[in-house]
Amino acid sequence: MAENINQIRPWRTINRRKCRQIRVGHVPVGGDAPIAVQSMTNTVTHDVAATVAQIQRLEEAGADIVRISCPDPESSAALKDIVREVSVPIVADIHFHYKRGIEAAENGAACLRINPGNIGGRSRIREVVAAARDQGCSIRIGVNGGSLERELLDKYGEPCPEAMVESALMHGRMLQDEGFYEYKISVKASDVFLTVAAYHQLADATDAPLHLGVTEAGGRRIGTVKSSIGMGSLLWAGIGDTIRVSLSDDPVEEIRVGFDMLKSLGLRTRGVNIISCPSCARQGFDVIRTVQILEDRLAHISEPISLSIIGCVVNGPGEAMFTDIGFTGGSAGYGMMYAVGRKTGKTCNETMIEDIVIRVEERAALLRSLR
Repeated sequence: MAENINQIRPWRTINRRKCRQIRVGHVPVGGDAPIAVQSMTNTVTHDVAATVAQIQRLEEAGADIVRISCPDPESSAALKDIVREVSVPIVADIHFHYKRGIEAAENGAACLRINPGNIGGRSRIREVVAAARDQGCSIRIGVNGGSLERELLDKYGEPCPEAMVESALMHGRMLQDEGFYEYKISVKASDVFLTVAAYHQLADATDAPLHLGVTEAGGRRIGTVKSSIGMGSLLWAGIGDTIRVSLSDDPVEEIRVGFDMLKSLGLRTRGVNIISCPSCARQGFDVIRTVQILEDRLAHISEPISLSIIGCVVNGPGEAMFTDIGFTGGSAGYGMMYAVGRKTGKTCNETMIEDIVIRVEERAALLRSLR
């Protein structure tokens, strides 16, 4: 029942905005492609070993795309060695020095992220576009509320949705004037209201794929909250084709939060989705500790599996009806295990974590065998 829930409950369906599709390496973005989840490295790029190691950790977490900064010639040169060691497409982040974009394209970047506010004039953009076309790169036009062009700030008086969208569309036209349409756009700000308003305006004004993000969102807790409110509301409205959760934290956490966000909306189903209660005096076991352990023990699983961990029988059996695996606490040192909504027998609290892990891994193996 859980696997077909969107078909039997149409009010859960999200109608995604129609847009053209581009490619970032082997990853399609836009159109009917799955919403891609990406992050960005925080290593020194020309430290190839450290950068590759971090990218590989992001790949293991499920990253579809990884962005790396290319602030100097050493970094753009290092791309040639980095892309040979990883499977995920690499986006080169370019600011101020347009030549870094040309070098990055020549050294294997799958996409160039350029900031219209600081990359230079039309002639420099033309050179970057020529390099991207020659090397089969796509481009992301990345507009940030904190680095808008001076003339737009003078015109509008402050960063606002209209200024951000005008900047994005102006630079989109520059690319189209060069006959280049393999681009996506982002209009990010650290203010949730500004970000959401800008994306809504942009979505109505272009058919380009949109990369979502609330930039400089903060640490793990507040950054997750801000990103979930802003990006979640946009995704719920059908807006967004690729996302990056910007956290002052381990980049792997950005990938995890990104997939959790998409799982919550039924847009991607990678990994184990744990449904758990906050616990109370009725709990038959330590719910909080159990969930913390299970999140760690099951983090390696990529197959879409739903797991309910409920402390008592008030909501436990009902939640278990709609999950692949379920455990509901009792009051005598044991609980009831469920599989696809059916009781499978009692499990004592001392062994329940191991039993749950075994059941989930068996479910994952079954799903892999059916591919």
